[in-house]
Amino acid sequence: MMTTRDLGLILLTGATVVLAAIIAARVAHGIGLPSLLLFLGLGLALGEAGLGVQFDNAALARELGLGALILILAEGGLTTNWAHARAAAPAALSLATIGVTVSVVVVAAAGKWALHLGLREALLLGAMLAPTDSAAVFSVLRKLPLPPKLAGMLEGESGLNDPPSVLAVTLLSDVGRHPVAALIGGEVVYQLAAGAAIGLLAGWVGAQALRRVALPASGLYPIAIMALITASYGAASLARASGLLAVYVAALVLGNARLPHRPAIRGFAEGVAWLAQIGLFVMLGLLASPARLPAQIIPAIVIGSVLVLLARPAAVLAATLPFRLPWRQQSFLSWAGLRGAVPIVLATIPISAHVAGSTRLFDIVFIVVAVNTLLQGPTLPWAARRLRVIAPGEPLDVDVEAAPLEALHADLLQAQIPPGSRLHGVEIFELRLPPEANLALIVRDGKGFVPGPTTTLRSGDRLLIVASAAVREQTERRLRAVSRAGKLAGWFGEHGI
Repeated sequence: MMTTRDLGLILLTGATVVLAAIIAARVAHGIGLPSLLLFLGLGLALGEAGLGVQFDNAALARELGLGALILILAEGGLTTNWAHARAAAPAALSLATIGVTVSVVVVAAAGKWALHLGLREALLLGAMLAPTDSAAVFSVLRKLPLPPKLAGMLEGESGLNDPPSVLAVTLLSDVGRHPVAALIGGEVVYQLAAGAAIGLLAGWVGAQALRRVALPASGLYPIAIMALITASYGAASLARASGLLAVYVAALVLGNARLPHRPAIRGFAEGVAWLAQIGLFVMLGLLASPARLPAQIIPAIVIGSVLVLLARPAAVLAATLPFRLPWRQQSFLSWAGLRGAVPIVLATIPISAHVAGSTRLFDIVFIVVAVNTLLQGPTLPWAARRLRVIAPGEPLDVDVEAAPLEALHADLLQAQIPPGSRLHGVEIFELRLPPEANLALIVRDGKGFVPGPTTTLRSGDRLLIVASAAVREQTERRLRAVSRAGKLAGWFGEHGI
């Protein structure tokens, strides 16, 4: 039975791991390394070869991993700009289907020939390594001024290629069912089509409802969005459809709908996705066994080389052939196929299904992902410059919440003038706000405008004021004083005394 002391120890340990991962992310950003590597390293340091934490439950890791992928894909869909992604959608879909198939076949052929794997094992290895990682792609590419269509291809592919790969690994891990029979029977097509349809329906219904229902607190909107996206996964699973595809499509619809408090929704989704990534990577590091990994280094290097130099270029060439992309963009697409947590999560599926040789496959995939991330991730900006695919005039998206208030140590205040307030009829200059406070916007009758010094305030106006942290309290006190005592109110005391 768990005691209060046990709960305290668990919470302290969990919080310490999360804080250590956050520090690791800051260090990784400073030295130009993907944070994935340090998170995996943290998991290895906590595991059997480090502090001795024992974790070898592959079935639990699979379920927790899929749960984390739901949150990561949700953040990816919510932050994808459909106006940019729309033109790239056909190519992204081709990369996620034809590209995945070609990659699976090439890697499987190399695994069978070079590593002497059985056919099922070789196909499993190819399916595990086929998907690109949405978290890695989003974090790297959104810092580069790429042409919208090229960026949309990579982002769309990373969000769409997880469901086919999960289906392939699941079918191949089911020893009692032949995957070819499932394909011929239309099961794969049904799961993908039904998952997309459920995601579209959940996103549309959710957007319509949230536009019409005024929730009592702004913090409820992000929670409602994440609940809707999670519900789409549950509905798709009950319908035996692709839950991950439903999640991404629902998030894409909701992220591009005109909803209240969109910056708060995006910020909440980003925070949840970071927490999911930290937990996922640390858990996968715990699951790996450092004692087994050295024996698979050479096989992993062989497969990793085939993946990067043969499988990925062949997949890009086959998938983009109808779209006649310039060779420079094809080359960048080939090099930008980053792998991350998804292949390692997929590698837990055959282990939990007790497929022969699955532990060796997990170790190979783990090493391939680590080496791929170490070598490819930091070189993407260099590759983009060398291939001249960067569009210098292409503006990067502005993160409204992060700029520039935090740098100024300022707050955004909101005040509404109630009926009977003596703020009614006061001109802006008569407020005599502190020098470091500025009335930036007035919302009147549903329309916003920037006021001038002689603009007269009215009852019902909403005021948006930017004030530095040093004068925030003084600004609030001044507004209350004028509201109760009029423009001749003194500086101190809410009653103007």
